[in-house]
Amino acid sequence: MGVRSDLEANFEFEIVDEFLDHYSMMIDSMEVMIIDLSDPFMYKRSINELFRVFHNIKSASGYLKIIPMHKLSSFVEDELELLREKETPITNETTDWLLAVSDTFASWHNDLRKNNSLSKIKYGLLKIPDLEA
Repeated sequence: MGVRSDLEANFEFEIVDEFLDHYSMMIDSMEVMIIDLSDPFMYKRSINELFRVFHNIKSASGYLKIIPMHKLSSFVEDELELLREKETPITNETTDWLLAVSDTFASWHNDLRKNNSLSKIKYGLLKIPDLEA
């Protein structure tokens, strides 16, 4: 039984369906926001929006008891909070890390659609990039 079946067995259909719809929209916008972090004129807006996306995923996945998603989104949210304090664009290392994180969440989206178990978190994602340029 996959993660979607688990969700549908434990929560009302409307809750699961709404989560999947919102999750899909957040995944679709994540990569663009990450790329926009390299633009000094887009930095503040993009970092705040990206923080909001991870905060929303953290909250929803916590409620739905999707543990790996909750843990990774919480971890990323903490790092984004540090980046929100910066005024300058992010380093290439941080961009690459965030894109790898985005790939993991996109993979999980695919897992949810196919009703598979969630793919494992790659160990490299747990290494925090150098946030200073």
